[in-house]
Amino acid sequence: MNDEQFNPAYRLAVSYIDKSRHFYAAQGYEVPYRWAVNDHVPFQKLTKPLSECNVGLVTTASLPNPDISLDFDPGILQIGSTYHFPTTPTPPALYTMDRSWDKKATHTHDLGTFFPLDHLKTLVEEGVIKSISKNFYGAPTDYSQRKTNQNVAPEILNYMQLDQVDVALLVPL
Repeated sequence: MNDEQFNPAYRLAVSYIDKSRHFYAAQGYEVPYRWAVNDHVPFQKLTKPLSECNVGLVTTASLPNPDISLDFDPGILQIGSTYHFPTTPTPPALYTMDRSWDKKATHTHDLGTFFPLDHLKTLVEEGVIKSISKNFYGAPTDYSQRKTNQNVAPEILNYMQLDQVDVALLVPL
């Protein structure tokens, strides 16, 4: 390979579709991985300014069990279940070790780097957003589109409707 073909200052594109397809095939799945397709996009334009909106925060991190070390506990709730938890006070930590992220290159000890609850509280003080919902919401990282569409999404939507959320901020890990 010559210098014109490869420049170490730039990354080469990674085809996540192909990478995912090969990963699932290597796991023994006979049907190739299929990316989600939505005929109806579930997003809509805001009907009022952001400064008048109640913002809900959705994470894929788990709640830690305060009685057990964060390094070993998969959470106080059943794995794979949704949850809602008060936004005040900001939790001191969330459990992330069972999630897929580059654990050699980074860490999740600084909650603010992957869970912007305190940043949202600052936006409320500055008048950028009206409020934060009384709860934040946890969604499991289940790779089943069927389960996400039939169970997870409706449960999170129900929590948000009860908390009168206008805008959802999704922060997957």
